[in-house]
Amino acid sequence: MADATSTVPTDPADAPSDRRGSSVLRAHGEVRALTGLRIVAALWVVAFHFHFTALSGVETVNAWLGPLVTQGALGVDLFFVLSGFVIAWTYLDQLGPRLRVRDAGSFVWARAARMWPAYAVVLHLFGVWLVARAVLGSGEQIAYQAVQPELSAGAWLEQVLLVQMWNEPYLDGASWVGPTWSISAEWLAYLLFPLLAVVFFRLRNLPFVVLAAGSLACVAPIAAAFVVVGSPYYPYSWLVRVLGGFSAGVLAMLAVRRLRGSSVPAVASSTATLVAAAVPFVLLAGSVYGSGLHGLTVLLFPVLVGALALADRGPVHHLLTRRSMVHGGHISYALYLVHIPMFEIFWFLSEKGVLPAGGETGHLIALTVFVGTLPVAHLMYTLVERPARRWMRALSFRRTTAAAPEVRTAVGKPVDNRVDGVGGRPVTTDDARCDPATSVFPVIAPALAAEPAPAASVPWALDRLAAARAAGRAGPTEGVSADLVALARMRSGGPGSGADLFRPLVDGPGAADRVERLRSLQVAARAAADGGDTRGGVVPAPRALRSAAALPGTRSGAEHCGRASRRRDDTHGSAATPIVAASGAAGRRRRKRPAHGV
Repeated sequence: MADATSTVPTDPADAPSDRRGSSVLRAHGEVRALTGLRIVAALWVVAFHFHFTALSGVETVNAWLGPLVTQGALGVDLFFVLSGFVIAWTYLDQLGPRLRVRDAGSFVWARAARMWPAYAVVLHLFGVWLVARAVLGSGEQIAYQAVQPELSAGAWLEQVLLVQMWNEPYLDGASWVGPTWSISAEWLAYLLFPLLAVVFFRLRNLPFVVLAAGSLACVAPIAAAFVVVGSPYYPYSWLVRVLGGFSAGVLAMLAVRRLRGSSVPAVASSTATLVAAAVPFVLLAGSVYGSGLHGLTVLLFPVLVGALALADRGPVHHLLTRRSMVHGGHISYALYLVHIPMFEIFWFLSEKGVLPAGGETGHLIALTVFVGTLPVAHLMYTLVERPARRWMRALSFRRTTAAAPEVRTAVGKPVDNRVDGVGGRPVTTDDARCDPATSVFPVIAPALAAEPAPAASVPWALDRLAAARAAGRAGPTEGVSADLVALARMRSGGPGSGADLFRPLVDGPGAADRVERLRSLQVAARAAADGGDTRGGVVPAPRALRSAAALPGTRSGAEHCGRASRRRDDTHGSAATPIVAASGAAGRRRRKRPAHGV
């Protein structure tokens, strides 16, 4: 399955209203428990495929473990729910507010960079094996599938484009590498997600009970097929499985994000432990009572995924968040790709007598092949998947940068329009929050501040800022806030044109005092950045100007530092943080209360 490792979005376009509350689910960092769950699902599928190996020892293990192995195909449905949850958690707030071609294209390219490189390598390497068997073999069987895959130019093109399942009612013979049918199915879900996100985003404020019930309803058809038919295998059942599982994951994410309260992580941890124990219980009960009751396990998958996303304790959480399990989750996609080619080659060599098909040696070789899928997957991830993904993502970034208009100084020389830190390194938000000296912005010279705004205000503003950066000299600081506001307005596409772009952020009572406070903060910040020299020409970026909490008469997050028994250095997550460290001296000289909210 395509790995949808839980990584955070970068500056979502529009944050939903419920994200402003105290939800315990935040899109910050990797959900390690869900990443660790991926290797469990992948190993479940690997064990399911290996149980077809014709060895007495394998048959004995199958008899002992029963449905814990023979029903490992359900691991694919767990993958679908996981992918829906993580993809929605990472991208829904960016793609959901409205359908934008650029955002949708960036999402699809990111998923292609994640899925396609490793898949293409395995496809072509195993394709060579299939062609060799077709040309050199004496029989018609070229793969261990009920229906033999077609080897043709058209079939190859379908495999390369990951569309081989889209016109096939059944799984068998659709893919050269058997399990990659699910990757083709999930690729379809990814392509549909920008459209589905618009719908799901508008469901985000529904009550928790409604969203949770909807999540279970999405996987109910899969469970019903097990109970009623005895198997989920019917024409186009793959479409029901991928869309149902993926949608269940999306709704599960929306449901858990509605939860509030300090007790939620503890309850979620207990729920995750109980559900994880219930999965093998339901599987074993299904084998005893029959009638496809083991298929009810899929109803537990959305609950398990949602609970693990919120859990912060418990044996299951601690197991899945171990470093080895998290790394296993990272290589789970590569493991899903490489295990069947390795098994098929092993089965073929055993069938032809090249390898012993029994005895201690045969069982030892079989065990080596089974365990060897992990280091091979690690190599695939390290040498192919991760470097190729980074290269493709960097390629997209370079194209975006090349398409941006070139910024020139007043004398026509191109300059770098980034806000750079120490040594020319681009400054991240976290760096700027921790170290004001790494976030610098040029002081606007008087002549530039007095320049009138032409009709084409955007190029004029960029030229004005670029010229100020090139000048790099000290001067009055009135233009800094105006330029920051102008850049924010241009970036967000807000109102304002010509000189209106530099209209003061606030007006009326208190505006003059705010300007004076800003000037004192900038002077102190420039002195701190230059080691006491106030002629350096750079000051920390006053991000508080972009904060709604910085209006007159209000307090920003920084001004609440130290309140409610929280340490001051633990609460510097507001927009005013880059100027906090440098403003201490100026604030103490002027008045006792903090002055961060300018």
